[in-house]
Amino acid sequence: MIKLKRVLTIAMALSSVVLVAQSDEDVLKTIYKQSLTNGQSYQWLNHLSNQIGSRLSGSLGAEKAVAYTKEELDKLGLDKVWLQPVMVPRWVRGAKEYAFIETERGKTNTVNICALGGSVATPGLGLKANIVEVKNFEELEALGKAEVEGKIVFYNRPMQADLISTFEAYGGCVNQRYSGAVEAAKYGAVAVIVRSMNLRQDDLPHTGSMTYGNLPVDERIPSAAISTNDANLLSTMLQLNKDIKFYFKQSCKQLKDVQSYNVIGQITGSEFPNEYMVVGGHLDSWDLGDGSHDDGAGVVQSMDVLRLLKESGITPKRSIRVVLFMNEENGLRGGKKYAEVAKQKNENHVFALESDSGGFTPRGFNFDCSDASFSQVLSWEPLFKPYLIHYFEKGGSGADVGPLKTETNVLAGLRPDSQRYFDHHHASNDTFDAINKRELELGAATMTSLVYLFDKYGINPINTSGNIKK
Repeated sequence: MIKLKRVLTIAMALSSVVLVAQSDEDVLKTIYKQSLTNGQSYQWLNHLSNQIGSRLSGSLGAEKAVAYTKEELDKLGLDKVWLQPVMVPRWVRGAKEYAFIETERGKTNTVNICALGGSVATPGLGLKANIVEVKNFEELEALGKAEVEGKIVFYNRPMQADLISTFEAYGGCVNQRYSGAVEAAKYGAVAVIVRSMNLRQDDLPHTGSMTYGNLPVDERIPSAAISTNDANLLSTMLQLNKDIKFYFKQSCKQLKDVQSYNVIGQITGSEFPNEYMVVGGHLDSWDLGDGSHDDGAGVVQSMDVLRLLKESGITPKRSIRVVLFMNEENGLRGGKKYAEVAKQKNENHVFALESDSGGFTPRGFNFDCSDASFSQVLSWEPLFKPYLIHYFEKGGSGADVGPLKTETNVLAGLRPDSQRYFDHHHASNDTFDAINKRELELGAATMTSLVYLFDKYGINPINTSGNIKK
């Protein structure tokens, strides 16, 4: 027995020596091999998507997802796993929405809509009114109360197709979804219909968050998304006949806040345990699909980062946490709570990486950091080139890690190929069958590799003692 223990001790020592002697190229090769041949992310996502399903904040699905991911993190043998309480909003969709365009009494065309997250319901029997089309808030203002009062405002500004960055295209039109109801209510509109944020022409309406700002409850108007095909149809019919009417019925409801949790797991650093590095995604999803791309993929990739570090024989110098944030979609409560608690405890978060752009082929990262830290990142480009990871850009990171930002730390966001992302984003086809196992595992390996490098070399201009370099 004593001999066996000695053999094991010597073997472990030799393994450590080999790892220390390995080049960064060799370590990354090991990480990618582990992920592609022994990955766990796809299996985790299969359960999260197909056994639990959608995970809107405050729902039973979200509750089950918290329990499942904590249980799986417990199995990894991490140094610590815990739940962080956070109060989250609870909005429920209710019965499936119904809508049609009426060209004349008794003559209708059914169209595909869905309530936007946070919207109020229509009256019980539905709502029917004339409709006015605008592309932006400037056109709405130009029409004024005389043309808008008593009507439904139809926002029909598409995502800009000639922009290669689909996230830029999304950002260029999402304000009509988020603030459209507030703006239309100023002019006496009775409801708003918003073109789905989708570059593809299809029949799937895409939900998403919207706001009423400080609008009193009795002045709030229902807000729904319409599919791109039906938006085109509605626009064409309006050109032919300005007097057509639009009818829709939705029964969504905002309930009282409920308690939920961020799920956190930690490997404690061997040299600098009080320097924290975070990798994470958001555990909640919208309710139309099962949230596989948004953001089940980011959740399981982040979980696998810690597992891959262990499987690859890497002992982190700094404490590395996986944080599965709750309520990114309609409140960002989880990200804000995590940052609030970290500040209360005076925790030094030197690095945070988020995956919330889908499970497609990884292309690189965005960084929110100093020029010195970005120069360090650029020096690692040759390490990622064999994996076709070439995109390293300053600007942006992720919504949930954003509240952790300081003057000296580094925030990063994984950037997969985005061309197909908005085909699924917030829609009923955001399902597990749209996930490619290999692409998902490449993303997990890419995230693990970046975490490994920042842990090994530290954060410029922060040195290993946590002080700014002179």
